[in-house]
Amino acid sequence: MLRQEAMSVSSSPSGREAQRGPWASASRPSTEGVAADRSSSSSLARPTPGKAPVTVHGSSFEKKRSYATHKVASNFPVGTSSSSAGNFSYPQIFRTPLSAGNPQRSGCKSRTPQIGYSATSSAVSAHAPSVIVAVVEGRGLARGEIGMASIDLKSPQIMLSQFADNTTYAKVITKLKVLSPLEIIMSNTACVVGNSTKLFTLITENFKNVNFTTVQRKYFNETKGLEYIEQLCTAEFSSVLMEVQSRYYCLAAAAALLKYVEFIQNSVYAPKSLKIYFQGSEQTAMIDLSSAQNLELLVNNQDYRNNHTLFGVLNYTKTVGGSRRLRSNILEPLVDVETINMRLDCVQELLQDEELFFGLQSVIARFLDTEQLLSVLVQIPKQDTVNAAESKITNLIYLKHTLELVDPLKVTLKNCSTPLLRAYYGSLEDNRFGLILEKIKTVINDDARYMKGCLNMRTQKCYAVRSNISEFLDIARRTYTEIVDDIAGMISQLAEKYSLPLRTSFSSARGFFIQMTTDCAGLSAEQLPSEFIKIAKVKNSYSFTSTDLIKMNERCQESLREIYHMTYMIVCKLLSEIYEYIHCLYKLSDTVSMLDMLLSFAHACTLSDYVRPEFTDTLAIKQGWHPILEKISAEKPVANNTYITEGSNVLIVTGPNMSGKSTYLKQIALCQIMAQIGSYVPAEYASFRIAEQIFTRISTDDDIETNSSTFMKEMKEVAYILHNANDRSLILIDELGRGTNTEEGIGISYAVCEYLLSIKAFTLFTTHFLELCHIDALYLNVENMHFEVQHVKNTSRNKDAILYTYKLSRGLTEEKNYGLKAAEASSLPPSIVLDAREITTQITQQISQNQRSSPEMDRQRAVYHLATRLVQAARNSQLEPDRLRTYLSNLKKKYEEDFPGEVDLPEKTEE
Repeated sequence: MLRQEAMSVSSSPSGREAQRGPWASASRPSTEGVAADRSSSSSLARPTPGKAPVTVHGSSFEKKRSYATHKVASNFPVGTSSSSAGNFSYPQIFRTPLSAGNPQRSGCKSRTPQIGYSATSSAVSAHAPSVIVAVVEGRGLARGEIGMASIDLKSPQIMLSQFADNTTYAKVITKLKVLSPLEIIMSNTACVVGNSTKLFTLITENFKNVNFTTVQRKYFNETKGLEYIEQLCTAEFSSVLMEVQSRYYCLAAAAALLKYVEFIQNSVYAPKSLKIYFQGSEQTAMIDLSSAQNLELLVNNQDYRNNHTLFGVLNYTKTVGGSRRLRSNILEPLVDVETINMRLDCVQELLQDEELFFGLQSVIARFLDTEQLLSVLVQIPKQDTVNAAESKITNLIYLKHTLELVDPLKVTLKNCSTPLLRAYYGSLEDNRFGLILEKIKTVINDDARYMKGCLNMRTQKCYAVRSNISEFLDIARRTYTEIVDDIAGMISQLAEKYSLPLRTSFSSARGFFIQMTTDCAGLSAEQLPSEFIKIAKVKNSYSFTSTDLIKMNERCQESLREIYHMTYMIVCKLLSEIYEYIHCLYKLSDTVSMLDMLLSFAHACTLSDYVRPEFTDTLAIKQGWHPILEKISAEKPVANNTYITEGSNVLIVTGPNMSGKSTYLKQIALCQIMAQIGSYVPAEYASFRIAEQIFTRISTDDDIETNSSTFMKEMKEVAYILHNANDRSLILIDELGRGTNTEEGIGISYAVCEYLLSIKAFTLFTTHFLELCHIDALYLNVENMHFEVQHVKNTSRNKDAILYTYKLSRGLTEEKNYGLKAAEASSLPPSIVLDAREITTQITQQISQNQRSSPEMDRQRAVYHLATRLVQAARNSQLEPDRLRTYLSNLKKKYEEDFPGEVDLPEKTEE
C-alpha cells in the first residue's frame, strides 16, 4: 500500500524554496494568446476581464484560469467540496524543478481549460488535448507496478488502470499516447533533481509538449481515492468498487487527480454523477508510439495537415464522440474475438439494409457532443458567475435537444437483428429518458432548442424558462425585449436620417452594431456621419457603432445578466431534481458514439471493395492492398497475397529499392488493425490471428533530440521489440542493420531473426542482405518472398530500365546488384558506375560460398509444411466432408509430385 508521506519545504533541493500553492507546475507555459471574434453559437465561453484568452493547440478556451504559480498558498479560498471525503484540505507544496537534463518547456502554451464548454465544439477542437492523467509507481519491491487515473474535462468519465510494467515502461508510454494528455500529474518524489525516476524521465522525453504538475506523494492516498469513488460513482457503474478496492495504486492516483481537477475547475462534481470504470492493459492490443507514427495511424508523416492516414480513411463520423471513439480504437484495437465479430455483424447489417444505414446516419448527425454536455451538467461551480450561469442554461437546452432525439433513434433501431444493435435499442428503452425530458418541459419552453447563430442562441437562453414561473424573470425579459426593440428602432431612424442602407447586426464580441453594405469605392470612411465610431471595412461592407448604441448595449448586457441569474436559479433547482436520473445519459453517449463509428466503417466499405475478415490462427490475405495508398492514388494499388502460419511464422522479403517492400509491411499492419477494431479490410479474402502487440521498425531517420544516429535509433527500437514481444505479436522490421557495415548488419539481422523464430511471433522482415535469406536452410519455419521487377529497353537512353511490378512472389529475388542499376539510372557519372560494378564483382567472387540446401533438407521442409497444413485444416477447416477430402488429396498429390520416391505417407491421408 502507498503510505502518506509529508514532504516539508526544507527538503527541497534549494533548502528553502518558496511555498507555492497546492499544485506546483513543473513547467510554466505562457498564457498569452489571441482569440478571434466569434459570431457563432459554438462559442459560449466568454473572456474574463483582465485575462487573455488561452490558446490550446489551435483551440481557444476563453476562460479564466487559476494556477498555484500565481498565488501564495495561504491566499487560496478553500471551499467545502461535495466530493471531498472527509477533511481533505488543500496541500501546501513547493515548486519542484524538472530533473537534470530536462529544461523547462516554456514554449508550451497548452493550459488546462475551465468549465463552460459548449456541446457544439468544432471538429478542429474535437481532438485538442483535454485529458488530465495522474500516474504513480510503486517503490521498493513494488517498483514497476503502475497506477493511473485519467479524466477528460470534456467527458465526466474517470478511467482507472493498474498493471505491472517492465523497465522499458512500454505500457505506460503507450497508454499515455492513446490518452493524448493535456497535463500529467506525478508525485514530487519522482522528479527530485539529480535523482528522478526512470519513469518520470521517459515520460518527459516522450511527451515534450505536455504540462507536468507535481504534488506531494501523501496526496496519492488510496483510502481517500476509494472514498471518492464511493461518493461520486453512479449506481449503475458501482461494480467498479469490486474491481479496484484492492488496487491501491490506481486508487491513489484517483485521489490526487480528483482533488486537483476540483481545484483548477473551481467546481466540484455532484454526488453519484460520474462514470468510473477500470481498464486493464490486457483488454486491448498494444501499439507503441513509434509504430503509430511509422504506420501513419493518426498523423501523416509528410504533412500533418492532410488526412492521408488510417484515421482519415475510416473517419466518416458525424459526431465528435464518434470521432474520439474511432481514434482511441485505432490506437488500442480489441483482442476479444467475440466483441470484434459483434461489431462486424453490425457493419454487415448496415451494408445490407440501406434504409437502416441512411436513417441511422440522419439521426446520429443531429446529436451534439453528449459527453461534453454531461461534463458541464454534473459540475457544480463553487462561485456563481455569469459565465457559469450562461453555460448551465445553454447546456440544459442542449440536453433537451439530445433527449428529443432518443425516440427517433429508437424508431430507427427497432427492426434491427444483430445482437449489438438490439442491445443498443434495449438501452434506449430506459424510461429515465422520458422522466428527465418531462421534468425539463415543465420548466423549459417546448420551442427552446439548439440553434446556430449567437443571437439566435442568446434569444433561446433568455426565453428558455416558461412564463409565469418567476414574475421577476418575466419583467426582466420584457425589459430586455424593449431595449432590443429600441436598438432596432434607433438604427432605423439613423438610416432614414442619413439616407443610408443601414441594418442591425450582432456578434458575441461586439454586441449589437450597425452594418452597411454598399459600394465602398464610392463612399469612403471619411464621408460617413461623424457620430459613427469604430468604423471597420470588410470587402464591400462597413461596420460601425455610435455612442448611444454602446450605452444601449451596456443596458442590454445588464438586463441579460439579471435574466441569466434568475434563469440559473431555476435551472439549478431543476438539475438537482434530475441528477438521480442523469447517469442514463452515459449509456446514451456510448450508444451514439459506437453507432457513429460503426456507420463510419460501413460508409468506408461503400467506397471500396472491402471484405469481412475472419479470425483463425493464420494470417492469410488474398489480394490485399494498402488502404491509404488507395485513397491517394488515382488507380487501385497492386494487390498481393500474404500467408503466415505458426509453421511458417517468419517471412523474409527481398527486392530492389522502390519495389514496394516498406509499403507491403505497412499494408499488413493496417489491415490487422482494421480487422481488430471491427472494420472490413481491403482484400478479396482475409483471415487474421489476433495480435496482442504490433511492433514496427521502419523509419531510418536519426534523432537529434536524443543524440541518436540512424544505427543507434535502429538498435533502440529493435531492443524495445525484443524486450516486449511475445508469441502473439505481429512484428514488422524493415531493412535492419543498414546503418552499419555489411558484416555487422548481417550478423545483427541474423541474430534478431533467430530470436524471433524462437518465440513464434508473426514476423515480416525486409532486407537487402541476400545472405540472410539462407537462414531457411537451418530453420524450417522461414519463408523467402521477393518483389518482381521487369527489365525493359529505354529507347531514349539506349539502356535497360527497371519496371516495378509490385507483385510478391515466392523465393529469393533473382536481381543482382540492383543498387548499381539504380545508381546507373540516376545522374551518377558512368565511369563511377563502371568502377563500382567491377569492384562489386571481385568482392562477390571472393566471399561467395555454396549455400544451397541439400536434398535431405528440401525433403524435411516439404514434410514440415505438409504437417503444418494438416494441423491448420484440423483446427480451422469449415469445409464440407467431400471438399475437405479433395483438399487433403491434393496436398498428398503435391507432395508426391515433389518427391516421387517417397513411400512413407499413409495410403489414406485424405480420410
